[in-house]
Amino acid sequence: MNFKKPLDVLLAEAADTGEGSLKRTLSSFNLVALGIGAIIGAGLFSLTGIAAAENAGPAVTLSFVLAAVACGFAGLCYAEFASMIPVAGSAYTYSYATMGEFMAWIIGWDLVLEYALGAATVSVSWSRYLLEFLHKYNLDLPHKLIVSPFETLKLGDGTVIEGGYINLPAIFIVCMLSLVLMRGTKESATMNNVLVIVKVAVVLMFITLGWSHINPDNYTPYIPENTGIYEQFGFTGIATGAAVVFFAFIGFDAVSTAAQEAKNPQKGMPIGILGSLIVCTILYVLFAHVMTGLVNYKDFAGDAKPAATAFAVTGYSFLQDGLIIAILAGYTSVILVMLMGQSRVFYTMSKDGLLPKFFSSIHTKFNTPWKTNLFFMGFVSIFAGFVPVSDLGHMVSIGTLFAFVLVCVGVLVMRKSSPDLPRPFRTPWVPFVPIAGILVCVYLMYSLPGESWIRLAIWMALGVIIYFTYSKKNSVVRKNYADSLKQ
Repeated sequence: MNFKKPLDVLLAEAADTGEGSLKRTLSSFNLVALGIGAIIGAGLFSLTGIAAAENAGPAVTLSFVLAAVACGFAGLCYAEFASMIPVAGSAYTYSYATMGEFMAWIIGWDLVLEYALGAATVSVSWSRYLLEFLHKYNLDLPHKLIVSPFETLKLGDGTVIEGGYINLPAIFIVCMLSLVLMRGTKESATMNNVLVIVKVAVVLMFITLGWSHINPDNYTPYIPENTGIYEQFGFTGIATGAAVVFFAFIGFDAVSTAAQEAKNPQKGMPIGILGSLIVCTILYVLFAHVMTGLVNYKDFAGDAKPAATAFAVTGYSFLQDGLIIAILAGYTSVILVMLMGQSRVFYTMSKDGLLPKFFSSIHTKFNTPWKTNLFFMGFVSIFAGFVPVSDLGHMVSIGTLFAFVLVCVGVLVMRKSSPDLPRPFRTPWVPFVPIAGILVCVYLMYSLPGESWIRLAIWMALGVIIYFTYSKKNSVVRKNYADSLKQ
């Protein structure tokens, strides 16, 4: 039997404001800022250079457009669900109501890839920019404690650091932000708002000051000829570039995880989801256009700090340190939102009995799922400290795309199974929008390296084992159904 979570139960949970529940403290502005906080980060300041050098050339701007189109289709579907079912849990919750418990578990388990490993990926990039900043002032940390065992780090002056023991700076930022999240959602949102204002100002400064220094020769050829390998340039390279940077677009997904903490979710969720996507897509395209105009795309190969490299061409050397500090602030807000999103998904899964009650324990003073924050502080730290950033990025991208596919499928299912259900926001042009979202996301998944599919399969196999050994036996929906049969 395919057990689904009744919509009336979900809506009752959304209306619950009693003890042990999440508090509604986030405004529409907070939600848009939350989305921008998650979107503007590693995808802009690090992965843009990688995607340009290895996949798309100057046409990395088109990679961002393609990724945004996929996100736009999925975002419209997310907006319908988030306004209709304003409960924490994002795609997991929507899947539980539309496709049943097993698919909900699969998507919830997949979201661990999206959020936990997303936080780990960005924390590694944060570490690299911090080390570059400190190195300029001869404040070098012990080399064995700043690089994972499987990576080689190249600093701006040519210094090469071979694989060490652990990336301690990456672990440090994960732990610090986890403690902030334990303190409270409103406090975390206030901190995020400040960080978002800082990094948007820096992005605008980069675009404005860099525009007049663009060398048009760097755009020739705009779409480099394909080398004969699928992911290296040409149209297929643009598609692979879109898949590489895709995980940086999951900000609107992070917004939907906070639906149960929104003051007016029916209005605020669509604004937060679509507003953050529109703002960041415009900034991404302009930023990538300027960056590849300042420096030839080939020069970004292996560069973990392409934004700083490109900005150096402008001659505004006195602003270099400020740029790096602002990028660090930008990364900090991304990690904060990723860790918050993950804790809310696990909180919801635990409330449903699919995970131990440990994960839905709410702090009596701060009203946060602090034990979940504590757990992921350790879990994410392991990946941040020991796994190469490129491997983390690909795993996050494929996990995100898979989640988007299921949300698009969910809209089609709900329109068929519950056509009369009130929808404060309706996805337009159904079934075209969800079907287009499915096709584009699947195509981008196909564009990722085969290793990403293997890792996804292994991760999902582990999730299936946990579901049948623990979650199925402890499901609240199943227990309620069994109790109803006894009456």
